[in-house]
Amino acid sequence: MSFPIDSNGYYGSYGGAFIPEMLYPNVEELRSKYLEIVEEPSFQQQFGELLKHYVGRPTPLFLAKRLSKEYGCRIYLKREDLNHTGAHKVNNTIGQILVAQRLGKQKIIAETGAGQHGVATATVCALMGMECIVYMGEIDIARQRPNVERMKLLGAEVRSATSGSRTLKDATNEAMRHWINHPFDTHYIIGSVVGPHPYPDMVARFQSVISEEIKSQLLELEGRDYPDYVIACVGGGSNAAGAFYHFNQHQQVQLIAVEASGLGLHSDKSAATTALGKPGVLHGSMTMLMQTADGQVVEPYSISAGLDYPGIGPLHAHLYQSERARFMSATDEQALSAGIKLSKLEGIIPALETAHALAALDQINFNPEDVAVLNLSGRGDKDLETYIEKGTY
Repeated sequence: MSFPIDSNGYYGSYGGAFIPEMLYPNVEELRSKYLEIVEEPSFQQQFGELLKHYVGRPTPLFLAKRLSKEYGCRIYLKREDLNHTGAHKVNNTIGQILVAQRLGKQKIIAETGAGQHGVATATVCALMGMECIVYMGEIDIARQRPNVERMKLLGAEVRSATSGSRTLKDATNEAMRHWINHPFDTHYIIGSVVGPHPYPDMVARFQSVISEEIKSQLLELEGRDYPDYVIACVGGGSNAAGAFYHFNQHQQVQLIAVEASGLGLHSDKSAATTALGKPGVLHGSMTMLMQTADGQVVEPYSISAGLDYPGIGPLHAHLYQSERARFMSATDEQALSAGIKLSKLEGIIPALETAHALAALDQINFNPEDVAVLNLSGRGDKDLETYIEKGTY
């Protein structure tokens, strides 16, 4: 297993299931059955067929020649933006809705920040004919309007989270409350490697198709099945988990995780968890999160709705603590600049989440023979208004 996890759902000292008693039956049902379900040959066949014929996998591994020249190495982009729905999120929603069906559930709930997970959930619910409710922060609804309309067009109900920072953290809180009140007919599709066990492990497994494809594609393109660097942005961290998955045990591969530092690490407007956080419990697992001295969650900030989260997934907290992965951060300004650079150099407009990973290229000292794979986790259509309003091009 590429991310070693114990029977209680811990990656080292992070993970577990810290849940209220009323939520225990829901989580325990999933924990006790998910491995048996996802390892069934019939599940794997259906999952693989949908990824191929519906999602459009495998996604290309593209050698970005002009970007590579800029940084003096070979930089490949894993084009998750070319998936149906425009991001990596659909890999997980396809997997989870198949699990939900096998558990006999009829209704689906989800949380979303940037809206990509919400769109991916609404998409698979339309495909499978299941009722869908998506919780989204009031602020994110305003700044990700195109994705809100996509969800509605697909038949989902979008419910606004109006408490706290009115962003992803609060949408997650509302979704969990809903699940407590509807335990028997509803499955909660969590969109990242966060939450109580088994979610981090299950989501990482569904996203691991990313690194599985990278291995075979690099073998064809470079004559070896591993890069020197794998680079990905991290909010909760599902795209990074998928990109890192098959390389975690390969010590020659440097894993680079990039968080959002917003207006600056010490500006009080940031979401760089590893730089600013400490261990604590958030949304059902022991992980790293930004918090006050008395344990209150600090409201995060990022120009990118998908990275606007006060914690990271427990597997990423373990990667940080064990120093297996190198964690960096990029500001709003750096991300915008990097996103515009890629647009002009390669004709690819990235999501602002991925733009943070692109910004980290300036912080790495590459050698000419290095091969780097950057997971381009989503397309920038949803962020055009922000590029227009905030960018300089």
